[in-house]
Amino acid sequence: MSILLDENSRVLVQGITGQQARTHVSYMIRYGTKVVAGVSPGKAGVVLDGVPVYDSVRTAITKHPVDISVLFVPAPHTKDAALEAIENEIPLVVVLAEGVPHHDAAEIIDRAAKKGVRLIGPNSQGMISPGKAKLGGTGGAEPERLYTHGPVGIISRSGGMGGEIANVLTRRGIGQSTYISIGGDLLIGTAFVPLLRLFEKDPQTKVVVLFGEPGTGHEEEVAKLIHERSLTKPLIALVVGESLEKMPQGMSFGHTSSIIGRGLGSPSRKKRLLREAGVQVVETLSEVAVLVESALAKSS
Repeated sequence: MSILLDENSRVLVQGITGQQARTHVSYMIRYGTKVVAGVSPGKAGVVLDGVPVYDSVRTAITKHPVDISVLFVPAPHTKDAALEAIENEIPLVVVLAEGVPHHDAAEIIDRAAKKGVRLIGPNSQGMISPGKAKLGGTGGAEPERLYTHGPVGIISRSGGMGGEIANVLTRRGIGQSTYISIGGDLLIGTAFVPLLRLFEKDPQTKVVVLFGEPGTGHEEEVAKLIHERSLTKPLIALVVGESLEKMPQGMSFGHTSSIIGRGLGSPSRKKRLLREAGVQVVETLSEVAVLVESALAKSS
């Protein structure tokens, strides 16, 4: 199995006629993703890579059942596109754009919660269930070089580092069930804990790897989840960015989520709390593969 995405997921692409979408949608289809429709205002009637394009989400979903909408939409226009998908109650909405204004992101997240829609992102690279389907830029043109089918779930704040983790596992002969890039912005729809709960229920997933960064309290919530004994599967975490703790408080470096204030969100604190909860916290990528291999051997 996998979580959120598989070969049967029916995908709508918003912003399908844009340059990024034209590139990546072809990769998605080639990999096996079932892209059933696209939306681009004013472009109704166009067909791209065999995918029919409509003016609106409402029109598209009257013609095609949809499980997921992925947004290849620039940050200034993301709010309108995301709210359109949410108001039409598409179950899963994936926002790829980086730099979505915080007040826009807050409105999107609030509306999704009220509508019962799961939101991934903003600033998500996408996701992949290896051998089944992929969304967004995850894996690029040749995802099979990084990702293989197997028993390890991956959740990452960073799209690039999520791919690196999958790569070191694949090179060691260890496949993945689903990889999800949750987004590196300060405000995101779905953080680690809800996805860990899904991996906990997934019989294919035996081990989960988490990649964390400075800022926010998402990793701290993971520690709390484990203390509550709501996660039984082995969890391995790599949290980077301790050098930022030496910088003036309140300074952001890279993602806006990297702000550390009064110790909250500091990598050293995250790592300490995770270790106290029983998580195996590593310092290097090479350690991830070693510990995953050991955890899989114990669970077999």
